[in-house]
Amino acid sequence: MDTPLSEEAVRDAYFLGQHHDQTLTDFLNKYTKSLPMPKTGPYIASITFLTPFALIVQESNQRTTSYSAQQAEQDHRDQQEIVRIVIQIQLTQSYGALTPTPTGSRSGSPIGFAKRPDDFWKDFKLQVVDKDTTLVPLSSSGDSFYSCDNDGGCVISGATLRFEFSASSFKSDSPNIQVTPPEGDPVSVEFDLSRLR
Repeated sequence: MDTPLSEEAVRDAYFLGQHHDQTLTDFLNKYTKSLPMPKTGPYIASITFLTPFALIVQESNQRTTSYSAQQAEQDHRDQQEIVRIVIQIQLTQSYGALTPTPTGSRSGSPIGFAKRPDDFWKDFKLQVVDKDTTLVPLSSSGDSFYSCDNDGGCVISGATLRFEFSASSFKSDSPNIQVTPPEGDPVSVEFDLSRLR
């Protein structure tokens, strides 16, 4: 992982981001690890580790045609270099949009169902360990997403979590990222930063 980025690296990232084709897709796919479906609990579908270089590539790709390499360099100069970790979570049959809830206070009361809260993702814990040091994120956020039918009915179906870290806090080439859901088994992945820019 390159940090801090040179002006040449920023320009390389800018021009790569201007490719709106398979080249860009193949490049960004290297930064994501897809995970197997669990037997029970929510599905932590993927973990993405976006380096400062990859973030400039993404930014360049999403900007309008008036965005220039010079503007990309200026934007980069004004910002702290960060790493963004993105986690995709999907609800499953065993951890769905509805949660069982007792309908009364007495034991033996029938069970009803309540909608899973929109911010259910706050119950997921992230731990990033680099050289035996647990890193603390600069910021974290999340958004739920929904599946909708033709009648306009929508139900919560998953969430995207984002965590940002100072790029300079990563000292090794193999940080470990662990996500612990409120139910089911935790998942753990290691990224080989010597293979990422």
